[in-house]
Amino acid sequence: MRWSQMHIPTLRDDPAEAEFPSHRLLLRAGYVRQLTAGHYSLLPLAVRVRTKVIEIIRQELTRIGAQEMLLPAIHPAEVWRRSGRWELMGQEMFRLTDRRGAELALGMTHEEIFATLAQELNSYRQLPQQWYQFQTKFRDEPRAKGGLMRTREFTMKDAYSFDLDQAGLDVSFEGYHGAYTRIFERLGLPAIPVEASSGTMGGSGSTEFMCPAEVGEDLIVHSPGCGYAANIEKATSRLAEIDDEPGADAPVRFATPGTRTIDDLARDHGAPADRQIKTLVYVLDGALTLVLLRGDHPLNEQKLADATAAAEVRAAGAEEIRDALGALPGSLGAVGVTDLPVIADEALRGRRAMFTGANDDDVHLRGVDVERDIEVGTWADLREVRAGEPCARCGEPLLVERAIEVGHIFKLGDRYARALGAEVLDPDGRRVPLTMGSYGIGVERAMAALVEVHHDERGIVWPVAVAPFQVAVVAAQSDDAETAEVAGRIYRELGEAGVEVILDDRDERAGVKFRDVELTGIPFRITVGRRGLAEGTVEVTRRASGETEKVPVAEAVAHTRGVLG
Repeated sequence: MRWSQMHIPTLRDDPAEAEFPSHRLLLRAGYVRQLTAGHYSLLPLAVRVRTKVIEIIRQELTRIGAQEMLLPAIHPAEVWRRSGRWELMGQEMFRLTDRRGAELALGMTHEEIFATLAQELNSYRQLPQQWYQFQTKFRDEPRAKGGLMRTREFTMKDAYSFDLDQAGLDVSFEGYHGAYTRIFERLGLPAIPVEASSGTMGGSGSTEFMCPAEVGEDLIVHSPGCGYAANIEKATSRLAEIDDEPGADAPVRFATPGTRTIDDLARDHGAPADRQIKTLVYVLDGALTLVLLRGDHPLNEQKLADATAAAEVRAAGAEEIRDALGALPGSLGAVGVTDLPVIADEALRGRRAMFTGANDDDVHLRGVDVERDIEVGTWADLREVRAGEPCARCGEPLLVERAIEVGHIFKLGDRYARALGAEVLDPDGRRVPLTMGSYGIGVERAMAALVEVHHDERGIVWPVAVAPFQVAVVAAQSDDAETAEVAGRIYRELGEAGVEVILDDRDERAGVKFRDVELTGIPFRITVGRRGLAEGTVEVTRRASGETEKVPVAEAVAHTRGVLG
């Protein structure tokens, strides 16, 4: 390809709307253009990168025996109703009605549709099956942002495994885990597999592949000591043993005028935060619920949702709280409450001589024995882990850092197969539901993550495996006949040798060309100029390091093929 013939609309200045480095650079380097919030056009360079990302994924899935399909993007509401997710997905699902009045949805994911196809499987002898596709997904993101990082339509590689039982699923899951590890290594993404919440997907477990990055929207918790890693929505840590005194025979009321916070109670009334019971009020699927934690522990809402299987989770409003408990936040507690469900964090189990609100404004209780005085209906891990807490496995301090989710694999079990009637005969001749797994990679998000990891002050620094071109040949003086002739010859010979190469033949100053090659992230630049030709050399520059070598003109092609490997 010739630069003069391609559409590469580079920008000199940073776009004002760009939030993340990947957003800024993909716009500046002429890879993408925004149509509206969350919807991007991929321009020629981006399409070339996307194609390479897809091909690496395809090769690794073929290696584990997966078969590629392509399913519809518009789904009938009925199949989503059968799985229970028509309501569960809420406002993030784009819904529409056709001219006949049929309710439809733009596919957010394809578990239901693949399970419908799996109805044609009849016997355990046909298993396992591994099916996948590259398909556009649609999600009405409430906060589409960050360029390709969080969009409303995007390409997902979604794969699905079908096995006879949990043991088969475990094997399939490990196969995809290995494939994902190889995919991200080949892409050049330092992805860490971490324990994760399954969220609305359900199932017995899941693993996310997280790429550490300052702009990441997720937090991962990990221990360098033993390799433990988990999303903060799933992470746990070791707590110090606490041996409480027996305390009073019954809770004792005491006045706490003006006390509204954990810190107020600790400062003014000698109640350390780790001896307080923090009472939060949440509405879970429409039901008011008391959520109890130690005073110094924050709640992780996803843990609450997972523990209760609630689809809708929100903090209750002040009036809802007063109507139910007779007090406002700051004086709330669960002692004596019998008409509302109570869920408590495991860190409160067995605690005595504790402090909590009395459900009377400006009044608290001391001497509370949690198991004696509070009717806890459910115990669960609800607290959010913090940096520096001891690892539950090795005891070393935990690290917390931001990361981008680039892949997620799930053990779904038989939820979708039961709902959609996907059954096979087992070896004993009984009809049993299939056991499914689900495995996703967002293609454009992976591209954005690559830019977040591989960039500098001059622009993108693509790994060779995904770069739109491996080499740019730059004619420093396009109006010089010899320079243009030698640049054109090297360009042709590289192409004939199988190198992906672009010739920058534009009538621009050399500095403009160098800047654009660096901005777009092409791994190698061969500069052909009058001064070098006078010495019989060209310059080969590595984008990643900035190192430049002078190479004899006759050796330029062989040298470049050598450094490309």
